[in-house]
Order: sequence, then structure tokens, then C-alpha cells
Amino acid sequence: MNLFRKEFRLSGSGGQGLISAGIILARAAVIEGYKVTQTQSYGPEARGGSSRADVIISNNEIYFPEAQNFDYLIALTQESCDKYIYDLREEGVMLVDANYVKNLSMTVNNLIEIDFSDITLEKLGSILPMNIVTLSCITRVSGLISDASLEKAIKDTLKPSLHEINLKAMKLGFELSGV
Repeated sequence: MNLFRKEFRLSGSGGQGLISAGIILARAAVIEGYKVTQTQSYGPEARGGSSRADVIISNNEIYFPEAQNFDYLIALTQESCDKYIYDLREEGVMLVDANYVKNLSMTVNNLIEIDFSDITLEKLGSILPMNIVTLSCITRVSGLISDASLEKAIKDTLKPSLHEINLKAMKLGFELSGV
């Protein structure tokens, strides 16, 4: 068996739903049978301050729970991009909201720039499910989580009244991934 450890950081500002997205990603990975850790951090301002969720997915024991050298980085604000880009592995994948992240301080080999906020608002009528759009996009790119496991994790985590819009957001994220 090939041992692997994949680190995800979902970063942006408070109120973008990244903590929820991290919890959903971790739950989906557990459904897949992986070993998982999920940690989170957010500024003292609940909305507008910095926010991040780390998820480590492995098929082996995880001895340190915080991501330090990311395989996958979601940066939904310029501040989060500037802060975490240097911790992305050379072969790592970075996903940014092109509407808010305009300047990359270094070259990223595997960069996905999509105007997630505008597309989510246009296609779904609300910006709120953008966290699920970006999460679905990065899970599809990673190939670690099946569509069925992600769907189950969304349903298990979110209130039933939020299922319909978030499952539409999941499908939109899959489409935007190009995979």
C-alpha cells in the first residue's frame, strides 16, 4: 500500500463558510475510510477577520494535526493568499477567487483562478454557497473524495433546509473544476 498524506488549507475571511467547508471535507474523508484531522482558526472578528480551516487526509496515522506544507490551498482573499502562498508545496494546487485575489507574490505551478463569487451569485442567486462551490472544485481536482461521499457529508453536516442550494453548489464546483 502506498502511504500518503495530503494537506488542505481553506483560507479567506470570516463569514465565507470556510470552517463549515473544512468540517464537510473532513467528514467526507472519514466516509471514504481515511484517517483525518481538522483544525480551524479565525480572528476575533467573527465576520471580516481572517479565517482558515486545515484538513489532513492520510491512509496512515497522523501525528501532528496542523497543516504546514499544503498540497491544496484555497485562498478567497488577497490577505489569505499573501499569508499562506509560501507554505504551498511546489507541486501543490492553489485555488483562488479571481475577483478578490489579483496579485500573486510568486509563481504557482498549479493555479486555478476562477471568479467564484460572481459565478456563484449569477448561477445560484446567492454568494452564500460559494464555500461549497470552491470545496467541490478542489475535491474534484484532488481526486481523493468521491462525489457520493461529499454529497453525504454535506447532507450530514448542514441543516435540511440548506441541502438543495448546497447540492447545486456542489455540482457547480464540479463543473468549474474542469475535471
